[in-house]
Parts: sequence; C-alpha cells; structure tokens
Amino acid sequence: MGPPGGSGVGRGKRQPIVVKPSRKDRTKPVELLVLSAVMAVFTGLIVLMATRDIVLSVIFLGIAFIVVLVVLAMLVLAVRPDGDELTDLDEQNHPGGH
Repeated sequence: MGPPGGSGVGRGKRQPIVVKPSRKDRTKPVELLVLSAVMAVFTGLIVLMATRDIVLSVIFLGIAFIVVLVVLAMLVLAVRPDGDELTDLDEQNHPGGH
C-alpha cells in the first residue's frame, strides 16, 4: 500500500519498451514456411511420379505441408533459449531494470 492520502502517482502507468526484432527474428517464420513448402513439393512429386494421379499428389502435398509445418513448429518450441535470448526475456519481464 502507498502512503496515507497518497495519489498513487506513478503506479500502474508503465511505458512499454518497444524493441525492434532483429532480421533473424523476423525471417524465422518465413524459413519454416519455405522449408515446409519444399518438403511438401518433394512429397507431392514423389506421389505424382508413383501414381500419375494429380489429385492424389495435391492431397499428399497439402497433408505433407501441414504435418511438416506443425512438426517444425514443435521442434522450435522445444529448443532451449541461449544466453542472448535469456537476457532478452529477462529485460522483457523486468522493463524498469533490476
């Protein structure tokens, strides 16, 4: 609690610190999408060459894209942050300093 009769100035009005993400952080989702698309096209081409059925190859392409994208996203979530990321997370959790 604050002092009796205090106005509570400075409480609850934190200014958010805006940090521009690095180029690596901005391109990470694109990398995952491109890798998923490449693997899906590979799967679609293999199915097309094996069956000569375009509809079936498109179906497998779509399924492979979704499965690869989900698996890659889960693997990215499982990676432990390194020192720079831990520092960044600490700064985000305590914006006013220590």
